[in-house]
Amino acid sequence: MKTIVLGAALLLSMPALAAPPPIDAATARRIDRILKATPLIDGHNDLPWELREKYDSSVEGLASGTDRRAKPLMTDMARLHAGRVGAQFWSVYIPAEVTGDAAIRTTIEQIDLTKRMIAAYPNDLALALTADDIVRIHRSRRVASLMGIEGGHQIGNSLPGLRALYALGARYMTLTHFKNNDWADSATDDPAHNGLTPFGKTVVREMNRLGMLVDLSHVSPKTMLDAIEVSRAPVIFSHSDARALSDHPRNVPDEVLRRLPANGGVVMVNFYPGHLSPAYRAWSADRAAEDARQKALLVGQPEKREASLKAWDAAHSAPIAAVSLVADHIEHVVQIAGHDHVGIGGDLDGVEAAVEGLGGVDGYPLLFAELIRRGWSDANLAKLAGGNLLRALRGAEATAAAMHAVPPAMDRLPAAP
Repeated sequence: MKTIVLGAALLLSMPALAAPPPIDAATARRIDRILKATPLIDGHNDLPWELREKYDSSVEGLASGTDRRAKPLMTDMARLHAGRVGAQFWSVYIPAEVTGDAAIRTTIEQIDLTKRMIAAYPNDLALALTADDIVRIHRSRRVASLMGIEGGHQIGNSLPGLRALYALGARYMTLTHFKNNDWADSATDDPAHNGLTPFGKTVVREMNRLGMLVDLSHVSPKTMLDAIEVSRAPVIFSHSDARALSDHPRNVPDEVLRRLPANGGVVMVNFYPGHLSPAYRAWSADRAAEDARQKALLVGQPEKREASLKAWDAAHSAPIAAVSLVADHIEHVVQIAGHDHVGIGGDLDGVEAAVEGLGGVDGYPLLFAELIRRGWSDANLAKLAGGNLLRALRGAEATAAAMHAVPPAMDRLPAAP
């Protein structure tokens, strides 16, 4: 996900995050033991687009300290290791407004950027294309690096385009982003198709044939249900939370969670307060309304508008979201779908605000410590960390193997009337 970046005045107005409880030595050893045996797999990190936007697509300077730059980042190699990250899906996101052949070209540019980043840090990262690659690279103490397409618009309505992006290394595709595309409804747009169109269902089947994970973050509930109905392989939600705890359209309803056990799918819970916290969401809406009011009142007076909004920020501090809130969403997914259907997709470098302690890729142990305090077993922590995603990816690979005799789909999207 890419969210609107908050202005500097707002960032300065936000209260300092209180430090989460420290991790005691015994808990730290337990976390280390679990994450040495099972790779911690994060489903979504937007660093490639941040590098494009903030650093002109340069991949230099990512060894450490990227949080202290003039244009800070949430990710660097030192913090990936400190966070015990074993595998990362790097999002090769492009904006939903980029469509057609331009979308395919821009996605290729983001894949190129990501591969250049992986090649630039060979002691830290290695390209992964399969579940076995993840396990092998994790054993070498590097971060297995996979790529995910964040929106069906990125294939340019072309099944050959989908196949080409898979051949270049993309291993999941989010069916929509913030907007509907020509064959699927988004969670954050007015419904246009009642879920998936016939061509959209063909896209899902072709992803099954290839072995590409079907990602249902960002899609409407009807699109979720349609995709689960069509898919022969487990689906994932690469970075989504539980709608029962926070009624944001990006989150997963219980009706969908109940369908996951039969499908084998996984919801990878994200760290964005705007999805996790009703209080933060309400505050954000109030601030947006105030900003719109000031724009209307102070037309052509940007300095006065900035000062007025800064004063509002000083009087209305953003609510703080704690690590416990992420754990609450994880436990809700478990309550409805079970321990076999939950994972982690932090959405770091794609969000403008952070849960306390989870504002960088070094924070994951704090989440595991919170779940240990809640009585989680080693076996269930390993499933959350990466075991469930490995199983889903192996399921996608097995489905592709079973469909090896199925010819490539040659459907075309019907032309608009």
